[in-house]
Amino acid sequence: MSGNEIAASQVKQLREITGAGMMECKKALQESGGDLDRAQEILRERGLAGVEKRKGRVAGDGVVESYIHGEGRIGVLVEVNCETDFVARTPEFRELAREVAMQVAALSPRWVSRDDVPEDVVESERKVYAERARQEGKPENVLDRIVDGSLEKFYKQTVLLDQQYIRDDSKSVDDLVKDVATKVGENVVIRRFVRYQLGEEA
Repeated sequence: MSGNEIAASQVKQLREITGAGMMECKKALQESGGDLDRAQEILRERGLAGVEKRKGRVAGDGVVESYIHGEGRIGVLVEVNCETDFVARTPEFRELAREVAMQVAALSPRWVSRDDVPEDVVESERKVYAERARQEGKPENVLDRIVDGSLEKFYKQTVLLDQQYIRDDSKSVDDLVKDVATKVGENVVIRRFVRYQLGEEA
C-alpha cells in the first residue's frame, strides 16, 4: 500500500487508539504499509502515543493570550493550559494560544467543548431539526439519523474544538491542540475564552 492509499478512516482510527496527532498517524501508517498494529508500535517508539493518557494529568500552567482584530472592533481573551511553566514558554505553545485566539475572533464559537453545551440547548436544537425534517416529509424511521447529522453541523459551527481550523480546513481545532500536545509531551487544554465585538450586546 502506498502512502497515497492510506484511508482517512485508518488515520482517524489510529488517532483514536493512540491520541497522537493526525500527521504523525498518517506518517506511521505510510511507514507500516497500512498495518495498524505496526503503526501503533512506530508511534510508541517515537513517544507520540499517549496524548489521551496525558489528559488526566493536571494542566495548571499556561498563558492567557489576547487578540485584537479589525482596528479594535473585535477582542478576544483565551486561556490555554499546560502542565509546566517550561512548556508554557515554548514557541509551539505560545503559537497555539495565538492561533486559538484568532480562531475565536474569526468564527465566534459559543463553547470550548461539547461537554460545555447546556443540555437544554441540545434538546431544543434536536426538536427544531426533527420538526424541520417532518415538514420536509422525511419518514419517521430516518429522523434520528437526520437529527444527529444536523447536530454534528451545529457542533462544528458553535463548539471551538469541533470547528475547522481557519488555516487548514483538513483538521479541527482539537486536532491542532493534540498535535501541539504531542510535540511538547504534556496535557494541553483550552480552558476558556471570551470574545467581545464592538456594539454587541453582552
